[in-house]
Amino acid sequence: MRKFLLIFFIVLLLVLAGFFYWRFSFVFAEGTKAGVLNTIQKKGFIFKTYEGKIIQTGFGSNQSSSTIQSNYFDFSVENERLGQKLMENSGKNMELHYKRYLGALPWRGMQTYIVDSIYSIENSNVNNEMPIR
Repeated sequence: MRKFLLIFFIVLLLVLAGFFYWRFSFVFAEGTKAGVLNTIQKKGFIFKTYEGKIIQTGFGSNQSSSTIQSNYFDFSVENERLGQKLMENSGKNMELHYKRYLGALPWRGMQTYIVDSIYSIENSNVNNEMPIR
């Protein structure tokens, strides 16, 4: 009976570890978003992370073919240097690289989208060949 319980708890522990890895560490998607950086702020009670929002504009809507619609992209930044660079360039048009996780962790940020580099910022001295990390 002890051997059965030991095997059961080991299997249970492995299943839980696999679930937490899949939920919080597995990168579900990677991509880029472009738009105007609307807001960026450093916030949190214990873990301070940067939380931001980009406004993406585009053409097309379900109601009329001649209207412009706006989409918001909420994201978190865990890198201090990257967060400061975004704060310096608030209100500018930029292209950001992100990773999407299935769950949020307090020390990583409030969102499941984590921005990890800047590809370009309009009207800035950012080198477009090398992303800022």
